[in-house]
Amino acid sequence: MMSRRLFIAHSLLAACGLSFAGPALAQTAPTKIRFTLDWKFEGPATPYLVAVDKGYYKDEGLDVSVDPGNGSVDSVNRVASGTYDIAFADITALIKFRDNKENAAVKAVLMVYDAPPNSIVTLKKAGIAKPKDLEGKTLGAPATDASWAVWPIFAKANGIDVSKVKIENIGFPVREPMLAQGKVDAVTSFYFSSFFNLKANGVADDEITWLLMRDFGVEVYGNAIMVNPKFAEANPKAVAGFVRATIKGLQETIKNPDAAIKSLMTRNQIVAEATELQRLKMALDRNIVTAESKANGLGSVDTARLARSIDQIALTMDFKAKPKPEDIFDAQYLPPKEQRGVP
Repeated sequence: MMSRRLFIAHSLLAACGLSFAGPALAQTAPTKIRFTLDWKFEGPATPYLVAVDKGYYKDEGLDVSVDPGNGSVDSVNRVASGTYDIAFADITALIKFRDNKENAAVKAVLMVYDAPPNSIVTLKKAGIAKPKDLEGKTLGAPATDASWAVWPIFAKANGIDVSKVKIENIGFPVREPMLAQGKVDAVTSFYFSSFFNLKANGVADDEITWLLMRDFGVEVYGNAIMVNPKFAEANPKAVAGFVRATIKGLQETIKNPDAAIKSLMTRNQIVAEATELQRLKMALDRNIVTAESKANGLGSVDTARLARSIDQIALTMDFKAKPKPEDIFDAQYLPPKEQRGVP
């Protein structure tokens, strides 16, 4: 009797042009996520592309699109406006953005650059061996550059008389060419970006030098994954899934960067693979894999350090509504520590 009923059901569905799919009919479409980087498809962007190619996002029920960015300030604005759901951007830019209570309550949910790559990049012939040497020099800085956002903290921490430093507002495309040509004495930059761009402008490796701001009293963290608040409220499981998948992409990239770089090269075929692989390894070794991330797992922050970094920012600007660490970083989406280990 039961088989006859099933036969009739199948026949009716077939007559309507449908199929008897059973549980498959309950499957939902993947959640679309628009993800913006802070910059171009270069070596450090590899972990996210690995997460796409390995199906880590897909396994979490996500359909993730990854777009290049135009600096951290722009990326924060992109995610705050809702143009993008998730962004990879500098946390200092986020802290300054959150000073305005009218701005969207964007929060970071995954720290990537435990040690930020913010730096002053220069050439040996400029004679800048320590922070105070910048006095009497010309510093080139793009307005939306993440390292430029940290410059006031760096200057304050090292007693630099900023009135003695000439600031040249320059665009990203001309930053390294102007330094190579001697039109500026130094630039604000992520060191691994300027190093290779200067090489491409004919500057010898041993002529390039930099001052990592983290080595000179700057407590701030670097780039993090941050989320639009409306998207997070409506899609908490998707945010947690994105974080889990991104951590897997980071772990896979750390384990085998030589293989991982292939995911980048399929998106940017005009760059040299050897260059981007070296850039990626520099970011992994100096910014992502640190003593802190080894001890505490990828993605977390030390709340006390984050508080100190906010206090440092307060030394260089007048906060209208000084944010607290919990206003900036939300750890609820992180998986357990044992799942966030450094390979």
